[in-house]
Amino acid sequence: MSFYSSVCRPILFLFNPETIHNFTIKWLSFLGKMPFVQNYLEWHFRIKPDKALEREVFGIKFPHPVGLAAGLDKNAQAFEILGAMGFSFVEVGTVTPRPQIGNPKPRLFRLPKDKALINRMGFNNYGVEEMVKNLKKRHTNIIIGGNIGKNEVTPNEDAIRDYVLGFNTLFDYVDYFVVNVSCPNQPNLRELQEKEPLTRIVKALVEANEEKNRPKPILLKIAPDLTHEQLDDVIDIVVSTKIAGVVATNTTTTRNGLSYDAEYIQSIGNGGLSGAPETNLSTEVIRYVHEKSHGAFPIIGVGGVMSPEDAYEKLEAGASLVQIYTGFIYEGPSLINKICKYIVKNSKK
Repeated sequence: MSFYSSVCRPILFLFNPETIHNFTIKWLSFLGKMPFVQNYLEWHFRIKPDKALEREVFGIKFPHPVGLAAGLDKNAQAFEILGAMGFSFVEVGTVTPRPQIGNPKPRLFRLPKDKALINRMGFNNYGVEEMVKNLKKRHTNIIIGGNIGKNEVTPNEDAIRDYVLGFNTLFDYVDYFVVNVSCPNQPNLRELQEKEPLTRIVKALVEANEEKNRPKPILLKIAPDLTHEQLDDVIDIVVSTKIAGVVATNTTTTRNGLSYDAEYIQSIGNGGLSGAPETNLSTEVIRYVHEKSHGAFPIIGVGGVMSPEDAYEKLEAGASLVQIYTGFIYEGPSLINKICKYIVKNSKK
Protein backbone atom coordinates (compact mmCIF):
# COMPACT_ATOMS: atom_id res chain seq x y z
CA MET A 1 0.00 0.00 0.00
CA SER A 2 1.35 3.44 -0.96
CA PHE A 3 1.95 6.31 1.44
CA TYR A 4 -0.95 8.13 -0.21
CA SER A 5 -3.38 5.25 0.28
CA SER A 6 -2.31 4.50 3.85
CA VAL A 7 -1.81 8.05 5.19
CA CYS A 8 -2.92 10.87 2.88
CA ARG A 9 -6.24 9.52 1.63
CA PRO A 10 -7.63 8.62 5.09
CA ILE A 11 -6.85 12.15 6.29
CA LEU A 12 -8.30 13.83 3.19
CA PHE A 13 -11.45 11.70 3.42
CA LEU A 14 -12.14 13.01 6.93
CA PHE A 15 -13.29 16.28 5.38
CA ASN A 16 -16.19 17.33 3.19
CA PRO A 17 -15.31 16.36 -0.41
CA GLU A 18 -15.73 19.79 -1.97
CA THR A 19 -14.09 21.62 0.94
CA ILE A 20 -10.97 19.45 0.78
CA HIS A 21 -10.94 19.65 -3.03
CA ASN A 22 -10.86 23.46 -2.94
CA PHE A 23 -8.27 23.47 -0.15
CA THR A 24 -6.05 21.05 -2.05
CA ILE A 25 -6.17 23.06 -5.29
CA LYS A 26 -5.29 26.26 -3.42
CA TRP A 27 -2.47 24.49 -1.57
CA LEU A 28 -1.10 23.00 -4.77
CA SER A 29 -1.30 26.41 -6.44
CA PHE A 30 0.70 27.90 -3.55
CA LEU A 31 3.31 25.12 -3.65
CA GLY A 32 3.61 25.52 -7.41
CA LYS A 33 5.09 28.97 -6.85
CA MET A 34 8.05 27.42 -5.05
CA PRO A 35 10.63 26.17 -7.60
CA PHE A 36 12.26 23.73 -5.17
CA VAL A 37 8.90 22.02 -4.54
CA GLN A 38 8.28 21.75 -8.28
CA ASN A 39 11.77 20.34 -8.80
CA TYR A 40 11.41 17.82 -5.98
CA LEU A 41 8.08 16.54 -7.28
CA GLU A 42 9.46 16.25 -10.81
CA TRP A 43 12.32 14.14 -9.43
CA HIS A 44 10.16 12.06 -7.11
CA PHE A 45 7.41 11.27 -9.65
CA ARG A 46 9.64 11.17 -12.73
CA ILE A 47 8.38 8.86 -15.47
CA LYS A 48 11.29 6.96 -17.03
CA PRO A 49 11.33 7.84 -20.76
CA ASP A 50 10.58 4.94 -23.08
CA LYS A 51 9.67 4.70 -26.76
CA ALA A 52 6.76 2.44 -25.81
CA LEU A 53 5.18 5.36 -23.96
CA GLU A 54 5.60 8.09 -26.56
CA ARG A 55 2.56 9.10 -28.57
CA GLU A 56 1.94 11.61 -31.34
CA VAL A 57 -1.78 12.33 -31.34
CA PHE A 58 -3.59 15.03 -33.33
CA GLY A 59 -0.21 16.60 -34.11
CA ILE A 60 0.98 16.86 -30.50
CA LYS A 61 3.84 14.78 -29.09
CA PHE A 62 3.05 13.29 -25.69
CA PRO A 63 5.93 11.81 -23.64
CA HIS A 64 3.48 9.24 -22.29
CA PRO A 65 -0.28 8.69 -22.64
CA VAL A 66 -1.56 9.48 -19.13
CA GLY A 67 -3.26 12.82 -18.51
CA LEU A 68 -5.55 14.47 -15.97
CA ALA A 69 -9.21 14.74 -16.92
CA ALA A 70 -11.16 17.97 -16.74
CA GLY A 71 -12.92 18.84 -13.51
CA LEU A 72 -10.06 18.78 -11.01
CA ASP A 73 -8.25 21.97 -12.04
CA LYS A 74 -11.34 23.89 -13.14
CA ASN A 75 -9.70 27.31 -13.19
CA ALA A 76 -6.14 26.40 -14.25
CA GLN A 77 -4.69 27.11 -10.82
CA ALA A 78 -2.49 24.05 -10.30
CA PHE A 79 -1.76 22.60 -13.75
CA GLU A 80 2.03 22.91 -13.52
CA ILE A 81 2.45 21.21 -10.17
CA LEU A 82 0.06 18.50 -11.38
CA GLY A 83 2.39 18.10 -14.34
CA ALA A 84 5.28 17.76 -11.89
CA MET A 85 3.42 14.83 -10.33
CA GLY A 86 3.80 12.96 -13.59
CA PHE A 87 0.88 13.84 -15.87
CA SER A 88 1.96 14.39 -19.48
CA PHE A 89 -1.06 16.62 -20.08
CA VAL A 90 -3.67 18.37 -17.98
CA GLU A 91 -7.15 19.29 -19.15
CA VAL A 92 -8.41 22.42 -17.39
CA GLY A 93 -12.05 23.43 -17.03
CA THR A 94 -14.84 23.00 -17.78
CA VAL A 95 -14.78 26.78 -18.17
CA THR A 96 -17.63 29.04 -19.24
CA PRO A 97 -17.48 32.55 -20.71
CA ARG A 98 -18.76 34.15 -17.51
CA PRO A 99 -18.18 33.12 -13.88
CA GLN A 100 -20.70 30.61 -12.57
CA ILE A 101 -21.37 29.40 -9.02
CA GLY A 102 -22.79 26.04 -10.06
CA ASN A 103 -25.46 24.00 -8.34
CA PRO A 104 -26.51 24.25 -4.67
CA LYS A 105 -24.36 22.43 -2.12
CA PRO A 106 -23.83 19.64 -1.18
CA ARG A 107 -22.95 18.55 -4.70
CA LEU A 108 -20.00 16.18 -4.38
CA PHE A 109 -20.25 12.78 -2.71
CA ARG A 110 -17.82 9.92 -2.09
CA LEU A 111 -18.72 6.24 -2.31
CA PRO A 112 -15.52 4.75 -0.81
CA LYS A 113 -16.68 1.12 -0.82
CA ASP A 114 -17.02 1.33 -4.60
CA LYS A 115 -14.12 3.73 -5.24
CA ALA A 116 -16.56 6.13 -6.84
CA LEU A 117 -17.80 9.71 -6.75
CA ILE A 118 -21.12 11.33 -7.55
CA ASN A 119 -21.04 15.01 -8.47
CA ARG A 120 -23.50 17.61 -9.66
CA MET A 121 -21.14 20.58 -9.53
CA GLY A 122 -22.75 22.40 -12.46
CA PHE A 123 -19.75 24.00 -14.19
CA ASN A 124 -18.74 26.08 -11.18
CA ASN A 125 -15.79 28.20 -12.32
CA TYR A 126 -14.34 31.71 -12.28
CA GLY A 127 -14.92 32.37 -15.99
CA VAL A 128 -12.65 32.20 -19.00
CA GLU A 129 -10.93 35.57 -18.41
CA GLU A 130 -9.71 34.41 -14.99
CA MET A 131 -8.47 31.17 -16.52
CA VAL A 132 -6.47 33.10 -19.10
CA LYS A 133 -4.81 35.11 -16.31
CA ASN A 134 -3.66 31.86 -14.72
CA LEU A 135 -2.52 30.28 -17.98
CA LYS A 136 -0.43 33.36 -18.80
CA LYS A 137 1.78 32.40 -15.83
CA ARG A 138 2.65 29.05 -17.45
CA HIS A 139 6.40 28.45 -17.42
CA THR A 140 6.73 24.72 -18.14
CA ASN A 141 6.03 22.66 -21.25
CA ILE A 142 3.12 20.71 -19.76
CA ILE A 143 0.51 20.11 -22.47
CA ILE A 144 -2.77 21.87 -21.67
CA GLY A 145 -6.24 21.04 -22.93
CA GLY A 146 -9.03 23.59 -22.61
CA ASN A 147 -12.45 22.11 -21.81
CA ILE A 148 -15.15 24.62 -22.77
CA GLY A 149 -18.85 24.79 -21.96
CA LYS A 150 -21.76 27.19 -21.97
CA ASN A 151 -23.20 29.21 -19.10
CA GLU A 152 -26.37 27.85 -17.54
CA VAL A 153 -28.24 31.11 -18.23
CA THR A 154 -27.44 30.87 -21.93
CA PRO A 155 -30.34 29.21 -23.79
CA ASN A 156 -29.42 26.18 -25.87
CA GLU A 157 -30.34 28.04 -29.04
CA ASP A 158 -27.57 30.55 -28.22
CA ALA A 159 -25.01 27.93 -27.11
CA ILE A 160 -22.83 28.49 -30.18
CA ARG A 161 -22.04 32.00 -28.97
CA ASP A 162 -20.68 30.72 -25.63
CA TYR A 163 -18.59 27.94 -27.17
CA VAL A 164 -17.05 30.22 -29.80
CA LEU A 165 -16.36 32.91 -27.20
CA GLY A 166 -14.63 30.42 -24.91
CA PHE A 167 -12.66 29.04 -27.84
CA ASN A 168 -11.44 32.41 -29.08
CA THR A 169 -10.54 33.68 -25.60
CA LEU A 170 -8.54 30.58 -24.70
CA PHE A 171 -7.00 29.96 -28.10
CA ASP A 172 -3.53 31.37 -27.45
CA TYR A 173 -3.12 29.61 -24.10
CA VAL A 174 -4.02 25.95 -24.60
CA ASP A 175 -2.75 23.19 -26.89
CA TYR A 176 -6.06 21.54 -27.72
CA PHE A 177 -9.78 22.02 -27.04
CA VAL A 178 -12.53 19.77 -25.73
CA VAL A 179 -16.18 20.67 -26.35
CA ASN A 180 -18.27 19.61 -23.36
CA VAL A 181 -21.91 19.01 -24.26
CA SER A 182 -22.15 15.81 -22.22
CA CYS A 183 -22.06 16.90 -18.58
CA PRO A 184 -25.23 15.64 -16.82
CA ASN A 185 -25.14 18.44 -14.25
CA GLN A 186 -26.11 21.41 -16.42
CA PRO A 187 -29.85 21.68 -17.11
CA ASN A 188 -30.69 20.55 -20.66
CA LEU A 189 -27.02 20.54 -21.72
CA ARG A 190 -27.14 16.97 -23.01
CA GLU A 191 -29.83 18.01 -25.48
CA LEU A 192 -26.93 19.57 -27.41
CA GLN A 193 -25.61 16.06 -28.10
CA GLU A 194 -28.42 15.52 -30.60
CA LYS A 195 -27.14 15.52 -34.15
CA GLU A 196 -28.54 18.83 -35.43
CA PRO A 197 -27.51 21.18 -32.58
CA LEU A 198 -24.19 19.38 -32.12
CA THR A 199 -23.35 19.70 -35.81
CA ARG A 200 -24.02 23.44 -35.68
CA ILE A 201 -21.77 23.92 -32.64
CA VAL A 202 -18.93 21.88 -34.08
CA LYS A 203 -19.13 23.58 -37.48
CA ALA A 204 -19.04 27.02 -35.83
CA LEU A 205 -15.93 26.05 -33.88
CA VAL A 206 -14.27 24.60 -36.97
CA GLU A 207 -14.93 27.87 -38.82
CA ALA A 208 -13.45 29.87 -35.91
CA ASN A 209 -10.45 27.52 -35.89
CA GLU A 210 -9.85 27.90 -39.62
CA GLU A 211 -9.57 31.67 -39.17
CA LYS A 212 -6.48 31.19 -36.98
CA ASN A 213 -2.94 31.15 -38.36
CA ARG A 214 -2.29 27.78 -36.75
CA PRO A 215 -5.52 25.87 -36.02
CA LYS A 216 -5.58 23.68 -32.92
CA PRO A 217 -7.12 20.24 -32.34
CA ILE A 218 -10.77 20.23 -31.31
CA LEU A 219 -12.26 17.16 -29.61
CA LEU A 220 -15.78 16.32 -28.54
CA LYS A 221 -16.47 14.91 -25.06
CA ILE A 222 -19.28 12.38 -25.14
CA ALA A 223 -21.47 10.72 -22.53
CA PRO A 224 -21.24 7.02 -21.70
CA ASP A 225 -25.03 6.77 -21.80
CA LEU A 226 -25.49 7.35 -25.54
CA THR A 227 -27.23 4.72 -27.63
CA HIS A 228 -25.43 3.10 -30.56
CA GLU A 229 -27.53 5.25 -32.88
CA GLN A 230 -26.39 8.40 -31.08
CA LEU A 231 -22.78 7.22 -31.14
CA ASP A 232 -23.13 6.65 -34.89
CA ASP A 233 -24.25 10.28 -35.18
CA VAL A 234 -21.20 11.40 -33.20
CA ILE A 235 -18.94 9.43 -35.53
CA ASP A 236 -20.61 11.03 -38.56
CA ILE A 237 -20.14 14.52 -37.11
CA VAL A 238 -16.46 13.96 -36.23
CA VAL A 239 -15.68 12.51 -39.67
CA SER A 240 -17.69 15.07 -41.67
CA THR A 241 -16.39 18.14 -39.81
CA LYS A 242 -12.86 16.72 -39.60
CA ILE A 243 -12.35 17.65 -35.95
CA ALA A 244 -9.50 15.90 -34.17
CA GLY A 245 -11.38 13.23 -32.23
CA VAL A 246 -13.42 12.46 -29.12
CA VAL A 247 -13.00 12.18 -25.37
CA ALA A 248 -14.88 9.12 -24.16
CA THR A 249 -16.45 9.43 -21.69
CA ASN A 250 -18.00 11.89 -19.27
CA THR A 251 -19.71 10.70 -16.05
CA THR A 252 -22.76 8.44 -16.19
CA THR A 253 -26.27 9.04 -14.88
CA THR A 254 -26.72 5.31 -14.27
CA ARG A 255 -26.27 3.78 -10.82
CA ASN A 256 -25.28 0.26 -11.84
CA GLY A 257 -22.72 -1.79 -9.93
CA LEU A 258 -22.97 0.02 -6.61
CA SER A 259 -22.78 -1.85 -3.30
CA TYR A 260 -24.70 0.80 -1.33
CA ASP A 261 -28.40 0.28 -0.73
CA ALA A 262 -30.78 1.96 -3.16
CA GLU A 263 -32.28 4.21 -0.48
CA TYR A 264 -28.90 5.76 0.33
CA ILE A 265 -28.04 6.31 -3.32
CA GLN A 266 -31.45 7.87 -3.89
CA SER A 267 -30.87 10.22 -0.94
CA ILE A 268 -27.78 11.60 -2.70
CA GLY A 269 -29.90 12.63 -5.66
CA ASN A 270 -28.92 13.51 -9.21
CA GLY A 271 -25.38 13.74 -10.51
CA GLY A 272 -22.75 12.06 -12.61
CA LEU A 273 -21.21 8.85 -11.33
CA SER A 274 -17.47 8.30 -11.88
CA GLY A 275 -14.91 5.78 -10.73
CA ALA A 276 -14.77 1.99 -10.70
CA PRO A 277 -18.48 1.40 -11.48
CA GLU A 278 -18.02 3.29 -14.77
CA THR A 279 -14.92 1.40 -15.95
CA ASN A 280 -16.53 -1.14 -18.26
CA LEU A 281 -19.23 1.21 -19.54
CA SER A 282 -16.63 3.75 -20.69
CA THR A 283 -14.39 1.09 -22.23
CA GLU A 284 -17.28 -0.36 -24.24
CA VAL A 285 -18.06 3.10 -25.66
CA ILE A 286 -14.40 3.48 -26.66
CA ARG A 287 -14.40 0.06 -28.29
CA TYR A 288 -17.64 0.72 -30.19
CA VAL A 289 -16.54 4.14 -31.48
CA HIS A 290 -13.10 2.86 -32.48
CA GLU A 291 -14.43 -0.20 -34.30
CA LYS A 292 -17.41 1.51 -35.93
CA SER A 293 -15.24 4.39 -37.18
CA HIS A 294 -12.48 1.98 -38.27
CA GLY A 295 -10.04 4.01 -36.18
CA ALA A 296 -10.69 7.13 -38.25
CA PHE A 297 -9.81 9.50 -35.41
CA PRO A 298 -8.08 9.48 -32.00
CA ILE A 299 -9.94 8.78 -28.78
CA ILE A 300 -8.94 9.97 -25.32
CA GLY A 301 -10.21 7.29 -22.95
CA VAL A 302 -11.50 8.37 -19.56
CA GLY A 303 -13.92 6.90 -17.06
CA GLY A 304 -13.09 4.49 -14.28
CA VAL A 305 -9.32 4.29 -14.81
CA MET A 306 -8.52 3.02 -11.33
CA SER A 307 -5.58 0.74 -12.09
CA PRO A 308 -2.88 0.09 -14.70
CA GLU A 309 -5.03 -2.73 -16.06
CA ASP A 310 -7.98 -0.36 -16.57
CA ALA A 311 -5.81 2.08 -18.51
CA TYR A 312 -4.27 -0.64 -20.65
CA GLU A 313 -7.69 -2.09 -21.45
CA LYS A 314 -8.85 1.30 -22.74
CA LEU A 315 -5.75 1.62 -24.90
CA GLU A 316 -6.34 -1.88 -26.24
CA ALA A 317 -9.98 -0.96 -26.94
CA GLY A 318 -8.86 1.87 -29.20
CA ALA A 319 -7.91 4.86 -27.05
CA SER A 320 -4.76 6.75 -28.04
CA LEU A 321 -4.43 8.45 -24.65
CA VAL A 322 -6.07 8.00 -21.25
CA GLN A 323 -7.09 10.40 -18.50
CA ILE A 324 -7.69 9.85 -14.81
CA TYR A 325 -9.65 11.80 -12.22
CA THR A 326 -11.44 9.62 -9.68
CA GLY A 327 -8.53 7.16 -9.85
CA PHE A 328 -6.23 10.03 -8.88
CA ILE A 329 -8.45 10.84 -5.88
CA TYR A 330 -8.46 7.23 -4.64
CA GLU A 331 -5.00 6.02 -5.65
CA GLY A 332 -2.89 9.18 -5.67
CA PRO A 333 -0.10 10.35 -8.03
CA SER A 334 1.70 6.99 -7.99
CA LEU A 335 -1.04 5.62 -10.27
CA ILE A 336 0.46 7.57 -13.19
CA ASN A 337 3.84 5.85 -12.93
CA LYS A 338 2.21 2.47 -12.33
CA ILE A 339 0.22 2.81 -15.56
CA CYS A 340 3.32 3.80 -17.53
CA LYS A 341 5.36 0.90 -16.15
CA TYR A 342 2.54 -1.50 -17.01
CA ILE A 343 2.40 -0.22 -20.58
CA VAL A 344 6.16 -0.62 -21.02
CA LYS A 345 6.06 -4.11 -19.50
CA ASN A 346 3.28 -5.26 -21.81
CA SER A 347 4.89 -3.70 -24.87
CA LYS A 348 7.80 -6.11 -24.48
CA LYS A 349 5.67 -9.27 -24.46
